[in-house]
Order: sequence, then structure tokens, then C-alpha cells
Amino acid sequence: MADGSPESKNTPVPSSRVKELLSQAYTVPNLITFIRLMMVPIAFFVLIGGKHNILACVLFAVAGASDFLDGQIARRTNQVSELGKLIDPFVDRFLIAAGLIGLYIVGRVPLWILVVLIARDVILVLGTIPLNRLGVGRIDVLFVGKTTTVFLLFGFSWLIANILKVPGLGLTRSLAFPGFNTQLVPFGIWLVYIGLTLSLITFICYLAIAIRRLRRTR
Repeated sequence: MADGSPESKNTPVPSSRVKELLSQAYTVPNLITFIRLMMVPIAFFVLIGGKHNILACVLFAVAGASDFLDGQIARRTNQVSELGKLIDPFVDRFLIAAGLIGLYIVGRVPLWILVVLIARDVILVLGTIPLNRLGVGRIDVLFVGKTTTVFLLFGFSWLIANILKVPGLGLTRSLAFPGFNTQLVPFGIWLVYIGLTLSLITFICYLAIAIRRLRRTR
């Protein structure tokens, strides 16, 4: 009986289902995703080395661009898979976290941006555990979430390259708000601020969807 009883919940996953999930790993989009995952630590260590900004920027930008590439290939070749939907957002978060931490280590983003963005991702990831237990299910990536990732990746790449600096607005003397103080800063910081704003909007959207689904399940 598939009635939600303890017996049905403890029923082992059929071997055919396991084979199906494993077969999904061997697709071109998922291969690109795995390559992107391997590129993240390489880009991170080049960045914190502090001697090859352009190389670190190229590695980070290529890893970010591959996210668009694997998505396009998956849709155009009908290779969209549940495995891909699961690991692709994870790799995106891993890439953004690596870029954030690296930029903080080399002193190009303040601590509060690091804390806000990583805390947001941690809450979203951990929040899926109780939601799944309550029957809400996985929430697909929203368009605004993808847009957030684009702005953050472009902004991070610009900050990593550390080029094309512009003067700040002079609204504060605090070094905690690059772009708003008087210091020269890569223009990419403004893309990061846009991405930060969109990330908070995305968080609210996910929260609203989760609350609506919870009400339906009850």
C-alpha cells in the first residue's frame, strides 16, 4: 500500500529506479556540470594566490558560463534529468560561495555581503529537509533565481579581475560599503549589489511558495 504508512516509507527503492538515476549521470549536460564542479577549487586557489587575477577571472567566468551551456544543451537535446535538476543548483551555490570567500580573503568584498549570501543559501538548502518530510517536495529553480546567479557571477568575475575601477559615491567613509564610500572600486561591485537585492527577492519568493504548498498539504 502506498498510503504513507511506515511500511510504505521503508520500502526499498526498486533497482530499476536506481539504474535509471545512475544512467542520468552519463549525459553531456551532467558531464559539463561535473567539470564545472572540478573547476571551482582551481579557480578559488588561483584567486587567493593573488598573483594571477586575470587567470582566476577566466576560470571563474568559464565555470559560470558553463551553467548556461549545460542548461541549453539539456533542453535542446531533451536531456533534462532529475539528477541534473538536483546537482546543478548545488554546483551554482558552490561556485558562488567559493567566489565570495575568495574575494573576502583578498579584501574585495566586505564580510556582511559574504554572511548575507551564504546564510541565505544555507537556509534554503537546510529548509528543504523539513519541507520534504512535510510533503512539500522540491521547488524548482525560479527565473529570478537564475537572474540572481547571472548578476553575481558577472560581478564576482569583474571583482576577481580587479580592473576598470570607478570612484565611490562618497556617501559614507565606511570601508564596509565599497562603492558607497570614496574608495576606487571595480564597477562589478554594483552588479554584486544588484545580485544581492535579487537574492533577497528570490528568498522571499521561495518562502512564499513553501508556505502556499504547506497550506495545501494541510
